[in-house]
Amino acid sequence: MESILELFKHLTNADWITQHGGLYLVALIVFAETGLFVGFFLPGDSLLFVTGLIIAQSASPFDSAALNLPYWIVLITLAGIIGNLVGYWFGKKTGPILFERKDTWLFKRKHLIQAKEFYEKKGGSAIILARFIPIVRTFAPIVAGVVHMERKKFLLYNIIGSFAWVASMTITGYCLGENEWVKSNLEKIVIGLILVTTLPVLYKMIFAKKK
Repeated sequence: MESILELFKHLTNADWITQHGGLYLVALIVFAETGLFVGFFLPGDSLLFVTGLIIAQSASPFDSAALNLPYWIVLITLAGIIGNLVGYWFGKKTGPILFERKDTWLFKRKHLIQAKEFYEKKGGSAIILARFIPIVRTFAPIVAGVVHMERKKFLLYNIIGSFAWVASMTITGYCLGENEWVKSNLEKIVIGLILVTTLPVLYKMIFAKKK
């Protein structure tokens, strides 16, 4: 648990990210969180917000921030799309067997069941909406694969969802990147963002009535 908290601290620190792979590291993390069930604990929302701050204050790979913003949005969006495709493929290959798998430290069946219930409630649009919900966004593409959602339909929702999520969170951070108050209170903002996006999910997981 301590190592996870330490990782969270690093992944919400713009300087640490810049020194350890920069925004290419962000793209890799987004891929892991949106396609590999072992990445469900990663702080995608706050990470993308910090990404926007980094873009606003850097000149990589172009000298113009106006060029860097669309470049990184496209690259990270692609990472999210590929991640979901991996999750979809994994779900399609494993099928119902995955729901019978025993819990491990990295895999919790209740997360998969929660994503399945969300999918059944929202239909195909769940692939888009899940991007904005921690934990669910990791397992939604896997569930889509398990239920054999039409590939073309999944790809469309996948592209829309990835772009909407990455662009909205990154642009928000980018627009606030030069704000002095934001700079001096970044840690508080990130913690607040994590709480706002994660607590509702955790509450449902802990207190929802067992069927």
